[in-house]
Amino acid sequence: MKFLYSLFSLCYLWISTPMVAQVTDATVNGNGIDCRLSDGLLKVEFVTPAIVRVQYTPELAFCGNNTGICVPRTPHTVRFTHSVGETSYRLQSDSLVVVVDRQSGAVSYSDIDGTLLAEEDRMQPRTCQKADSMPDHLWQYRMNFRLQPDEAIYGLGSHEQDYMNLRGKTLYLCQHNLKVMIPVLNSTAGYGLLSDAGCAMIFSDSEAGAYLEMEAARQIDYYFMKGRTLDAVVANYRLLTGEVPMMPRYLFGYTQSKERYVSSDDLVNTLKEYRTRRIPIDMIVQDWNYWPNGQWGTMSMNPEFYPDKKALADEIHRLNAKLMISVWPNPQGSAQTDDFRRRGFMLPGDASVYDAFNPLARGLYWQYANNEFFSNGFDAWWCDSSEPIDADWSFRMPQGYSFDSYRQRWELNTNILSNLLGAERSQLYSLYHAMGIYENQRATSDAKRVVNLTRSSYAGQQRYATISWNGDVSATWQTFAQMIPAGLNYMATGSPYWTVDIGGFFVANRRLWYHKGDYPQGVADMGYRELYTRMFQYAAFLPVFRSHGSDTPREVWRFGTPGEPFYESLMTMIRLRYRLLPYVYTLAGRIHTDHYTLTRALAFDFAHDRKVFDLKDEFMFGPALLVAPVTTPMYYTAGSTPVNDTPRTRTVYLPQGTRWTDFWTGKSYAGGTIVTAEAPIERIPLFVRQGSIIPMGPVVQYSSEQPDAPWEVRIYPGRDASFTVYEDEGDNYNYEQGASATYTLTWNDRSRTLTLSAREGHFPGMTATRQLRLVVVGERSGLGAGEATTDGTVVTYSGKEMAVKL
Repeated sequence: MKFLYSLFSLCYLWISTPMVAQVTDATVNGNGIDCRLSDGLLKVEFVTPAIVRVQYTPELAFCGNNTGICVPRTPHTVRFTHSVGETSYRLQSDSLVVVVDRQSGAVSYSDIDGTLLAEEDRMQPRTCQKADSMPDHLWQYRMNFRLQPDEAIYGLGSHEQDYMNLRGKTLYLCQHNLKVMIPVLNSTAGYGLLSDAGCAMIFSDSEAGAYLEMEAARQIDYYFMKGRTLDAVVANYRLLTGEVPMMPRYLFGYTQSKERYVSSDDLVNTLKEYRTRRIPIDMIVQDWNYWPNGQWGTMSMNPEFYPDKKALADEIHRLNAKLMISVWPNPQGSAQTDDFRRRGFMLPGDASVYDAFNPLARGLYWQYANNEFFSNGFDAWWCDSSEPIDADWSFRMPQGYSFDSYRQRWELNTNILSNLLGAERSQLYSLYHAMGIYENQRATSDAKRVVNLTRSSYAGQQRYATISWNGDVSATWQTFAQMIPAGLNYMATGSPYWTVDIGGFFVANRRLWYHKGDYPQGVADMGYRELYTRMFQYAAFLPVFRSHGSDTPREVWRFGTPGEPFYESLMTMIRLRYRLLPYVYTLAGRIHTDHYTLTRALAFDFAHDRKVFDLKDEFMFGPALLVAPVTTPMYYTAGSTPVNDTPRTRTVYLPQGTRWTDFWTGKSYAGGTIVTAEAPIERIPLFVRQGSIIPMGPVVQYSSEQPDAPWEVRIYPGRDASFTVYEDEGDNYNYEQGASATYTLTWNDRSRTLTLSAREGHFPGMTATRQLRLVVVGERSGLGAGEATTDGTVVTYSGKEMAVKL
């Protein structure tokens, strides 16, 4: 059955025929209230004192959307009071006041001090409509909200538009090569929203109000999540949908990929070149087309080019690196294809995509993946094409179709995914595909942490150890600028792991709407080298630091020779990333234990400063570092054409409430100001928040090279500070049984004393004693990313509390 309908006519119906659903009856039941409306049923209930679930259906009973987004919960009683007024029903927990308007059924949410947090539109809180082609149990819904004038909102995934603050914006939400849909909003007003549905959606905000439109759902089912900060909203989101597992330490080093390495020898020789040149690296990636000719997507390596899979993995490991393999959901032309078909494990209507919604099919998929790769020592997965199909990548597009065809792209992909997967679960494929990889690998072995780089994602998928990226983008400065807010919005949903193809995937310009890079000469073009270098600088401050793409080589030495500016800049950033590993891995621990977000929109830390709300080209990397990528050319344009009379600077806004220190020079600046930062190709503008502690290690060739190496602890004074160091074995699941250790560094600014707490916890192989060089950064220190300083005070920490006056 084709899922085709006229959205325009439906929107016209909704606008021209407003419905106000009066509450005709209400009963307090369990943790909330059940309301009978003049047009259906409404259920409002506390999940926790700070989380409220709202359900609505025009049917006679709730039947759920059955998405699998939320983790199972043990029912428990939430204490609340209730009262009935002339115009409303009032429910109050010890954290929230929830009011249901009797005239319209609209729900509003306030803090217990009376501060309004969010509210549905009282004139028309929700609407529903049928389309002729839709199954009887599915409806199109629209949830209408009134947002506050001064709030900013973030989230909804990664999209190819340059939106940061989503106020006043319209986003068409579906899975696509260049789009990742996650139906979660995070607001500076102190709340978030999670829509528990699996269909395509539209979000829009304007002066008339905001709405989230669901194209095919059984019922409205959303969660209101109170949170004083964006971090607190993320914590409540993960309470509902699952915590994030620890990623392995190697993932936070550098990953080299390209389209593609063509043999075992190619992989090994590339890695050997990294080691010979002493360029740090932790993982290399085998992209697609390793399978035998004519067997697209089959999990089988062509023995002509990959004669011994185990020997390949063993040699990669001998070179102290890890191996990631690209796997696809659509085996074709092989015995694997026949096996899936014979068992009925292919999706109906498409004989090539396996049915990830079927647990038995997921098991068979893992059986092939395990036999070919995991059992032979391969370390990590790259689940490509996990949407699992794209309409405008597969078929010839009409004249004028382009990156800006947002509505048309949404319609095409909504239809093709709905036809393949069913309209109500059209966006869920990646969630179940990732579930199969995670649960089956965990059942096979706990010796390796699951790593799954996957092009698509959804709410709840973070619990399956996934990383997403922004798809096969083209190499242009415009695309680079757009990917920064796209990633920040993705991570604001509570999905913390995101990355990009450094350099853009498509570098040349072909006759396809999506293959529109500006650099047909690739690395031979100085303009491309500059773009690549600036993207490399930016990506060094993403959770996953990874180069990948087509059309031109990507290895570091392709961009110059030692002593040349582009090469030296790449080396500066890769060394800095490795020096920051103690800081980064600790914050990865906080992602797991404290629901933290590593790469974060400025509003996470500075929601009191409205000037940061729509900054698209600045972000925080952990609590200490403000990153300001350079997104315009300063040296060359395409064709190696020099850029003349362009200052090698960029303006940077430094948020209010703290002073800031230039990471490279040590110079101090007041917050709430715009500064002109030096931005030569050698470095990215980088500032450190006053009252920060940053532990740094030496430059190593891979993340586990010197586990007991001395650290440098940088203290940026001006206010009190603390930083809790997290350590564990780095790559297994023993941390789930408590095999980890922490200790806290506390800086007393007035007494200029650093206190190191007693270590808590233990794990096999733990470094019991570590030399620490304690450095208070001043304006003249000029500490950069290169060799460790000889300044400061050296102490030996052996796990016992100690205080050092500096």
